[in-house]
Order: sequence, then C-alpha cells, then structure tokens
Amino acid sequence: MLITQNLMHVASTFAAEATAGTAATAESAATLASQISANALTTNNVWMMLATALVFIMHLGFAGVEAGFTQAKNTVNILFKNTLTPAIGLLSYAVVGFVMMYPSEWIVDGVFGIGFGLSAPTGADGSLDLTYNAGYTYWTDFLFQGMFAATTATIVSGAVAERIKISSYLIFTAIYVSFVYPLVGSWHWGGGFLAELGFHDFAGSTIVHSVGGWAALAGIIVLGPRLGKYTKDGKANDLPGSSVPLAVIGVFLLWLGWFGFNGGSVLSADPASTSLVLVTTSLSACAGAVSSIIAAKLLLKRLDLGMGLNGILAGLVGITAGADLMSPMEAIIIGLISGVIVVVAAISLDKLKLDDCVGAIPVHLATGVFGTLAVGIFGSKAGMDQVINQLIGIGAIGATSFVCSFIIFKGLDMIRGIRVSEEHEKTGLDSHEHGMRGYTIVFDE
Repeated sequence: MLITQNLMHVASTFAAEATAGTAATAESAATLASQISANALTTNNVWMMLATALVFIMHLGFAGVEAGFTQAKNTVNILFKNTLTPAIGLLSYAVVGFVMMYPSEWIVDGVFGIGFGLSAPTGADGSLDLTYNAGYTYWTDFLFQGMFAATTATIVSGAVAERIKISSYLIFTAIYVSFVYPLVGSWHWGGGFLAELGFHDFAGSTIVHSVGGWAALAGIIVLGPRLGKYTKDGKANDLPGSSVPLAVIGVFLLWLGWFGFNGGSVLSADPASTSLVLVTTSLSACAGAVSSIIAAKLLLKRLDLGMGLNGILAGLVGITAGADLMSPMEAIIIGLISGVIVVVAAISLDKLKLDDCVGAIPVHLATGVFGTLAVGIFGSKAGMDQVINQLIGIGAIGATSFVCSFIIFKGLDMIRGIRVSEEHEKTGLDSHEHGMRGYTIVFDE
C-alpha cells in the first residue's frame, strides 16, 4: 500500500505544520488529509475494478480455447457451459462462498468458518471510507474474489467436455464454488491454518488453478474417455478441434486477463509491486511458450501449436503463486520449466488413458503444483522451511479438492448419471441438447 502510505505521510506533514499555526490552518490541513485519503482509495479502487474486468474477460478466453480445441459438433455445448459458468459461479459465491471464504467466525479454528449471505459490514457500504480496507471497498473486494471463484469452475469445463451432461456439470459448478473452493481458500486467503503456517500463494497457482485441476482430474476419471479417443492397443487418436484460430484468440485473451489476475492480486495500485508482478507474469508466459514448443519438437517430432499455446498458459499458471517474489530471471526459469512440464504431463495423461480435451490438467494442475512449490525454491522466500510449508499446502488443498470433487461427480453419476448417451456423443451434443449448431454454412442454390 505504498501509494496510500506516501499520501498519508504528506497529509500528516501538513497536519503537523498546521499544529503550530492557526486553528484555521489546522482545519484546512485536516480537510486536505481527508481529500488525500479519499483520492488514494479512489486510485486503488479504480485499479482493482479494472483488474476485475480483466479477470472477467478471461471467461471469453476460456470459451475460445475450449471451443477451438474441441470438435465442431459440440461447439454450442461448450459455449453454453462457458456462458453459464461465470453466472452460476458468481451467484453461488455471493450467496455462500464469499463469507465462507472470509469467515467472521471460525467453527474449527483455522479450518472451517461460517457465514451466509452477502451484506456489507457497518460503515463499509461501498462509500469512500477506510473502514473496510485502506485500498478498496467491500463491494470491489467481493467482485474481484468472485471472478476468481468462477474461474476455478471454468477450468473443469474444458477437461470434461464432449461427453458430460450439461445439467450435471452445472450442478457440480454450483456445489463446488459454493462450498469446496471457499473452504480451501479460507485456509490461506481467509486467514486460516495455512496462512498461520507461512504457506504462500500470491494469486492462486494452487488455490485457483490446481483446485480447478484436481476437480477436472476427478471428473475425467468418473466420466471415462470420449468414444474413439483411444485404440485397443492404447494409442491416442487425434480428435481435431473446430477452430485453431479461435483457440489462439482464446489464449491471448487469457494472457491479457492475467494482467488483472496477477496484477490485481497486489490489492492496490502500488506502482513498484504492480509493475514487477506484470513483468514476471509476462516473462514466464513467454518462456513457457518457447520451452513447450522445443519440448514438443523433441518428444513429438513436430512443431505443435497446441502445445505452444498451452505452454503460454503453463508459464502463466507457474508464476502465479510467486509473481510478487521473483526476479525477472527467476520468472523466466519458472516459465521454461513450466513449458516442459505441460508437454510431459499431456503425454503422460494419454498413456494413462485419461482424456482431457483441452489440456486443462497439464496446464492448471501440473504447473499449478510446480509453481506453488517454486516459491520455496526461487525468490525472496526460498528455503527448506518454505518448501515444507508449500508442500503441506499443496497436499492439504489437493487432497481435499480431489476427494470432494470425486464424491460430487460420483454422487451425481449414481443419482442421475453424468454422461450423455452413446448416440448423443457420436452425433454431437449441440443438436441433442441445444437444437442448434455452432457452425452453419449455407450454400446459395
């Protein structure tokens, strides 16, 4: 909060000088101090709202990536999910998630807190005061955090695409964002036991990305692979996506959104911290793109654009936990490693016959875990004690997220089924579930 501190220092200086002067001068100085406080809050709050908008646009990026990487016959289904995910996610977070993630009362100290309903505390109704926070208002805080919550659910969408019932996916989203994400998030960002331990996750390599990745892994295990994805001898068939250009646009929209995702996590418009975070974020993404393409060339014997796109995202996920702690060179190293990890993880999933349509698990889970662990290896917090703290956080959040997700998916499968019929999967979900197609070419007679 360097801006606020500096401005408040100026105001204090005026106030001190006024003490020695007349009563009128003192009153003028007090007014000036109040104005400076309001201006500082406005500056920080405007940046946080802009960051919120950038995170929101990431949902369009996810829609583009998922629709581009999946088959044309399921395009409307993909876009339908990506349209309703932020809507359901934000509503769920408003009703339950926000106050559960930042509990006013711990039922089990540092582990589980409670609170239901979205209402501002007394004096923090969104007006320009410092009652709630010195950097932004209560409502801005809610909206910024709500966008993160909805992003977590969106990660699952791409992995389970092309064979999950839309209703089952939406039910899962509502439950996961309402209860599971806020629970594990409260352990660190809500001041729970991981925060007390010293675990560090700046913007969510674990709390957002791997939480979504663990849920995606549980989902594809319960669902099984798409029809025709794997041959009897275990080889993976390429099921071509509908639009490579759309996938590229989606990745660049996600990269743009990450400036708000990581930059906004500074939680102020502090110029030094924000600019460093944006630099480390971008450099890691660039390094991830380069290393993933090289790794794909060595392992797959081709210049794979899809791997390069996921390499960009891997670099972004990998730096997210420690973007505030790393030097530019350390960010490049993290990005280079993340780009290799995403390629190896994607190949490994296919060997295990785990069908992830868009590479969500390699991107968000594999590099999310690495990025969180990297906080203890690189940067200003590096050390064995920090490595242990990071491992504890990764283990606790990962185990909880996977087990809860598996229970939800398996429960839905037992109650109502979560996979579409074989006929619907073969002909495409668009015509059966939505009655329309994503791509229609009309030829004149």
